[in-house]
Amino acid sequence: MTTILIVEDNDMNLDMLSRRLQRKGYEILAARDGQAGVDMARDARPDIVLMDMSLPVLDGWAATRALRADAATAAIPVIALTAHAMEADRVKAMEAGCDAFGTKPIDLPDLLAKIEALLAS
Repeated sequence: MTTILIVEDNDMNLDMLSRRLQRKGYEILAARDGQAGVDMARDARPDIVLMDMSLPVLDGWAATRALRADAATAAIPVIALTAHAMEADRVKAMEAGCDAFGTKPIDLPDLLAKIEALLAS
């Protein structure tokens, strides 16, 4: 089973996204701040990470850079998820090491297409 780590501090967003992805057959892990997300990715080695960018402790940009800097997690695909929909935000996420970028509110078919494309590559 494919495992997705969702790093999200908003309980409602985390619950909604987790339930929708579980219905699609994915196993879900959750972390509520960037440092916990980095630690969980190192320990659990998920197939993909969905990373909120506005997180406590360690923001999503720093957490993604930390994942990329660690040989154990460097190859795990990361999709940035943020309410900041400006082109500069997308560029900043990609420069931090994200493989794809999605905006909130989440368009599930679009997110699923990004997940499936990254898992297939």
